[in-house]
Amino acid sequence: MFLRQIPDHALAQYAYLIGCQRTGEAVIVDPERDVDRYLELAAENGFRLTAVAETHIHADYLSGARELTERHGAVAYLSAEGGPDWQFEWAKGNPNARFLHDGDTFKVGNIELKAVLTAGHTPEHISYLVTDIGGGATEPIALLSGDFIFVGDVGRPDLLESAAGQAGAMEPSARQLYASLRATADLAEHIQILPAHGAGSACGKALGAVPVSVMGYERKFNGALREALAGEEEAFVKDILSGQPEPPLYFARMWT
Repeated sequence: MFLRQIPDHALAQYAYLIGCQRTGEAVIVDPERDVDRYLELAAENGFRLTAVAETHIHADYLSGARELTERHGAVAYLSAEGGPDWQFEWAKGNPNARFLHDGDTFKVGNIELKAVLTAGHTPEHISYLVTDIGGGATEPIALLSGDFIFVGDVGRPDLLESAAGQAGAMEPSARQLYASLRATADLAEHIQILPAHGAGSACGKALGAVPVSVMGYERKFNGALREALAGEEEAFVKDILSGQPEPPLYFARMWT
């Protein structure tokens, strides 16, 4: 399995290129609008981009998923969760779009990606458990966690209210995030956490500058995750909603 994290330092954003070296197929996860760099990186390493996947609908940048699907023939894997207000409208009726529910899987070559509903930052948010079946693995190596779990922090659940103006959405989203974090209790300690953002992003308040982590480390030293796993719901809701940075003004425009 080939895995490469692709940073955009201006936005503290990470996309991920994952390729099957046996078949030459690859997927790009959470790409930005400038897709040429992903296509070039794939070609340089002997891959063709056959798939693109999104963890959620982004407010901080324009996604390249539509261009990769409509102009380059990639199959798009997108969340079908979150209800009617949180769907990928551009992909409806597109023959190259596949909509995923919690527990659904797809393969890129001999690599399996499993969608896991991790709502809270946004209602439709999914993460992906990655298993290198072609390498003989029988359990996941990594969680592509999007804006769910970061290194040292978790995704902020206040943006629907603080940025998009949906009054009363903040606390229910925090409780939804709490439940999603609690559901990670069964994930193995060794699973790598591959987040969509690092330090400097407005999608959390205490993101670490280290680009990746592992589940066991985050359970010990990620305060928000630790609080959720300890079952302290009221303390978690209070703490996660306090001290969040002011969201950039353009976030609201991106969601409307």
